[in-house]
Amino acid sequence: MSGENPAVSEAPTADAALAAVLLAEYPDDAARLLEATPDEQSAALLAGEKVATRISVVRRLTPDRAARIVAAMAEDASKATLLGLNPNHAALLLARLDEDERERCLAGLDERTADELRELGQYPAETAGSLMDPRVTTFRPDAHVSDVISRLKTFRNQRVQDVFLVDPEGMLVGSLAIQNIVLADPETCLENLVEGDPIRVQVVASREEVIQTFEDQRIASLPVVDFDGRLVGVLRQRELVRAAKDRATASAVTMVGASEQERALSSPLFAVKKRLPWLQINLLTAFLAASVVGLFEETIATVTALAVLLPVVAGQSGNTGAQALAVTMRGLALREVRTSHWLRVVTKEALAGAGNGVAVALTTAVAVYFWSGSYGLALVIGVSMVISMTLAGLSGAAIPMVLTALRQDPAQSSSIVLTTVTDVVGFFSFLGIATMLSTML
Repeated sequence: MSGENPAVSEAPTADAALAAVLLAEYPDDAARLLEATPDEQSAALLAGEKVATRISVVRRLTPDRAARIVAAMAEDASKATLLGLNPNHAALLLARLDEDERERCLAGLDERTADELRELGQYPAETAGSLMDPRVTTFRPDAHVSDVISRLKTFRNQRVQDVFLVDPEGMLVGSLAIQNIVLADPETCLENLVEGDPIRVQVVASREEVIQTFEDQRIASLPVVDFDGRLVGVLRQRELVRAAKDRATASAVTMVGASEQERALSSPLFAVKKRLPWLQINLLTAFLAASVVGLFEETIATVTALAVLLPVVAGQSGNTGAQALAVTMRGLALREVRTSHWLRVVTKEALAGAGNGVAVALTTAVAVYFWSGSYGLALVIGVSMVISMTLAGLSGAAIPMVLTALRQDPAQSSSIVLTTVTDVVGFFSFLGIATMLSTML
């Protein structure tokens, strides 16, 4: 019996030695085994090895798995691992962690390195990188269906629609819908279920490109890759829809010169600071419209009824322009139209404005005749209504098209520009025609 004790006491040492050899000499095989090992156990095993060995294995793990293992390591081991990895790879792993876990890992690094990794994890606004979820479920191509099902059972509050296959370098090699996986034989190799190359977008793809890809391919999720083809995240349709709603509400306030950062419960001082510059600009445009009225001061003094009817013309042309602006803005946002379609869009809105203008002009002319008893005044407001509403429709379509062509945000205070145009056009057409036909008034 006493002869068995040394063997028992030496077993853990022998296991540790075998593990060390496996990790150092066969990192690919070791990484494959660690994929199915609990995070804490894998972290403890790697933390006891040399940094070079540890990094060699971490680089061969799937990104989400590597991120969880690094986060489970002790502070010193986690710090050494992050410093030993390529900064881009380290930033990719950190991006897959929750904010609290990520900051805990960064806390052990010097401030300069931590800031660099944070910066590498950020992407330009309105790009696929800024909209994606970096926490993506990945597997090796040689994994089996049973491996996926076992992993999915550990996801308590996470909904997974697709899983993605990556090679040891993190390159995206395939994607599979959960439905196809659960219907397959448990022993089937995942790479045998892949059909064709996976649809993907680059991390710097614009929001418009992402939306267009979703519309063209009719998919629920879209993998995002870096310039080398490494998987960095996933875009899910429901998150994109929510982001689009946020963007739409932001456009609604920027169109009238408010700030998209302002909220209903923001302080009055913040509201004044954000709104006042555009109100000052609006004041200048109002003076411009008033100066047009001043050009026809004598005509208004002679026929005072013109002053009463001015708001009618301005109001109708303003509404016509706002309708054209809203439809064109929506078309641009949904990529139904592009700037190359400007002639068709502007022509359509001008014709729509003219058609509505004729109908409204007839109603207005009849009402004005019964009110004033003047055929001349009825003719003046009827003709000016058609002209002003036609030009308002044209302007409502042209303004966002021009801003888009100039690479400016078409939502930014476009209604202020449109209001100026419709007021000036409405006043000038009404008072100008009235001056020319003054003998009939």
